[in-house]
Amino acid sequence: MDVYGDLPFPRTALAEAATRYAREIVPEPIFNHCMRTYLYGRALGEARGMRAGHDYDDELLFLGSVLHDTGLSEPGDGDQRFDLDGADLAARFLTERGVAADRVEIVWDAIALHLHYDLALRKRPEIALVSAGAGYDLGPAGPFTLPEEYTARVHEALPRLHAAAVLHRAIVGQALAKPRKAPPFSLPGELVRQETGAVWPTWRELMSTPPSWNDYEGFEDEGREPGGGAA
Repeated sequence: MDVYGDLPFPRTALAEAATRYAREIVPEPIFNHCMRTYLYGRALGEARGMRAGHDYDDELLFLGSVLHDTGLSEPGDGDQRFDLDGADLAARFLTERGVAADRVEIVWDAIALHLHYDLALRKRPEIALVSAGAGYDLGPAGPFTLPEEYTARVHEALPRLHAAAVLHRAIVGQALAKPRKAPPFSLPGELVRQETGAVWPTWRELMSTPPSWNDYEGFEDEGREPGGGAA
């Protein structure tokens, strides 16, 4: 951590082990994005009046941040969306190092929910701030902004290296190799749709694809009010 100067990374043994692990398994642009996620999440928390170590567990915020895209690594490339694969990989990493189950669960939730900002925001700060930090690093919009001199210092220590483009390529690459990693209407699925020009099935098509309960069989929707008819 000393290579990052006075940037406020936690210096615990577990945080440093997680940093080494993430650096080993994901490309540098994604690793830098994960590290910036922590810095921006923590700074956004401060903008909302939250103090590290007082209002939330700083080590857990860091672990959720630095490990949140490990599903895009070779060891993290399972059969689920990359966010869930990453959450499972992080949970295994932490459990193998004796981290308590309740703490592992918080990190799992932070990673599994990081693509779902509206949901993450309703959870505890360690979860909300991972999503907020990751989102800010890819598109600094929202009710809070960070000082330009701070973001410049972060980017000097952790260069962007085309982060958004590299993430896009990694997500789509995994999903093209394993289509089940990109279900319809998910973020990976949408990125694959944009890449390939695939057409999403309609709701009716999804509900009518075997096996199904055949809810549309004999149903005439023309001129009906939503929810109309006998119960």
